[in-house]
Amino acid sequence: MLQRLHIPPALLRSMLEHCRLSAPQEACGMMGGKTSQVDCRIPIRNAAQSPTRFLMDTGEQWRALQWLEESGRELLALYHSHPQGPNHLSPTDLAEAAYPVVHILCWQQAGKWQARGFWIEDGQAQEVAL
Repeated sequence: MLQRLHIPPALLRSMLEHCRLSAPQEACGMMGGKTSQVDCRIPIRNAAQSPTRFLMDTGEQWRALQWLEESGRELLALYHSHPQGPNHLSPTDLAEAAYPVVHILCWQQAGKWQARGFWIEDGQAQEVAL
């Protein structure tokens, strides 16, 4: 389990901008790099096209995972947004977490996008510093 995920400010801003531009639908994507240092962000189309649910497009998800492997990177995090809140993971988020990576949740508060990271194991979330 990672205790801290290092995301360069420019990548953090681009993730939050993706979430802002996708609203009112949930946005989703992946972050890759090495060890705990993120060096790339890959937006993935939300196949659910929903303001309350995300489902990564399987083709885009597969291509992103292949690219990460081919470029010598690891999948470090998945992200998605809750455009109307809340600022915590939903029961669905916890139940459907399938990857042992940091899960980043983005939400809007007072017009400003924010992010929190979580490690999910056995349906339980533990916060990870970003």
